[in-house]
Amino acid sequence: MSVNGLVWRLRMRRLLYQRRIAGTALQACWQAPLPSTSSDWRKVSFLVADAEMSSMDASTGELLSVGWVLVENGSIDLGSAQHHLIRAENSVGQSATIHNLRDYDLVDANTRERALAHFLQAAAGRVLVFHNAVLDMAFLNKISRREFNAPILMPVVDTLLQEEKLLRRREHVLKPGELRLQGCRDRYGLPHFHGHNALLDALATAELLIALASRRSIGRSLTLAQLL
Repeated sequence: MSVNGLVWRLRMRRLLYQRRIAGTALQACWQAPLPSTSSDWRKVSFLVADAEMSSMDASTGELLSVGWVLVENGSIDLGSAQHHLIRAENSVGQSATIHNLRDYDLVDANTRERALAHFLQAAAGRVLVFHNAVLDMAFLNKISRREFNAPILMPVVDTLLQEEKLLRRREHVLKPGELRLQGCRDRYGLPHFHGHNALLDALATAELLIALASRRSIGRSLTLAQLL
């Protein structure tokens, strides 16, 4: 399906949920106009986000934190950075060894509904960016369906998929770990970072987005359509 077809399908899917989301934070998010897919990437406002979970399985795991930062005019807006911890219904269990979020860290955290409302407010009129968007969006959509009985339905750029497409075009044989966030950053000469913190991972993904888009746009324009 073409990018224009994907955007058209996104708008059509939104129409199916208009009545059930009336008066909600999701409706307010959707009311902001989407950027044109023909826009140069530097003219697009991106919300680069990351999440930490208690499990890699959205059907059984919980969202524990979400962080994001804006990329505007091809640059990271550090003043826009936000990091929200989310109160868990169950123990985080052994996942704490990965993200270092323990049960007592989350006792006074935001509810998942409040965290989602903040996220949707920041996302309005912007293109979402994740590294491995399928995983993060599965958890965010799980909360959105519980709260609004509807998925988030926003345009998404996945830096992992962008890198995978680029490497496959070069007939590069992928090795284990090459598509992980740090593995992708290494190919652009970006420094090592300490991952598994939602905000730090969002910042690292924002740097990767700028690096890959800047390299692909040398001597020519790179449109939003080419990133979706």
